[in-house]
Amino acid sequence: HLERERQLFHKGIKVLSLFFIDEVAKYKQYDEVGHPFNGIYADMFEEEYNDILNSMQREIGDEDYIRYLDAISAHDTHAGYFSVDKKGKMTDSKLSDKKEGTSDDIDAYDLIMRDKERLLSLDEPVRFLFSHSALREGGDNPNVFQICMLKPQTESEIRSRQEIGRGLRLCVNQAGSRMDADALG
Repeated sequence: HLERERQLFHKGIKVLSLFFIDEVAKYKQYDEVGHPFNGIYADMFEEEYNDILNSMQREIGDEDYIRYLDAISAHDTHAGYFSVDKKGKMTDSKLSDKKEGTSDDIDAYDLIMRDKERLLSLDEPVRFLFSHSALREGGDNPNVFQICMLKPQTESEIRSRQEIGRGLRLCVNQAGSRMDADALG
């Protein structure tokens, strides 16, 4: 992610990574009174992200990019969107259950699903997206450059193609213009 981001930052292209996870509880959990806290995946992500940033080779000419990275905390650079149960807690969705909502974190849901212009802005810190069933929520984003499967491989080739199709498209820059090989070189 950071390697691709470093390459495209000066072209005004925001890089996103999408993680498909096997269980929502591994990303987000709740205490006795319903306050959310990180699950094991979110904790691991933040720890690894900080380790990588602290050991990253800094190069001459990258000052703006390094300032950009330094301004974003590990906690603020990731968000998840998941189905919710009747108590408003994130849960693993069942494709056949149409009564479930889409996310208890309205801000994260709106950012990822509805406000893609803001998500693609370099002013928005979220760059890493976690989802349990993005096929149900219908999230597509042209600036997803990496898709990571933190769940068992699906048995359906069509489903795998649909998951990959959530990203890996012609990206857009800060002006919303599609960037193809001619624009990127």
